[in-house]
Amino acid sequence: QVQVVESGGGLVQAGGSLSLSCAASGRTLSSYAMGWFRQAPGKEREVVAAISWSGDSTYYADSVKGRFTISRGTAKNTVYLQMNSLKPEDTAVYYCAAKEKPGYSAAYYLQKTEYDYWGQGTQVTVSS
Repeated sequence: QVQVVESGGGLVQAGGSLSLSCAASGRTLSSYAMGWFRQAPGKEREVVAAISWSGDSTYYADSVKGRFTISRGTAKNTVYLQMNSLKPEDTAVYYCAAKEKPGYSAAYYLQKTEYDYWGQGTQVTVSS
């Protein structure tokens, strides 16, 4: 069984920074494309950023482009989300997701339904 575990998050003032971490464990020999999603109260879960298994390809939602950075750790089953210049509208529960055995190493995925495993979510609150 694969587990996805997030850490980080918390409360920060507007303009501040937070860093989220995520690790997929259970089948370490497998390959995973990974993504960060967020869900604000009353809204749909949306993709924030995604990264390929190789780490060569990344995607950012327009709302976070230039402020957030997704990266993979030296352990390929880990991923980070560095969030800078945070805004109150970034307030949401942030979820890490993993897609096992992506079609090719440079592929990233943007749809919730494409991911196989999800973390429990971590709250990010940005005060104005």
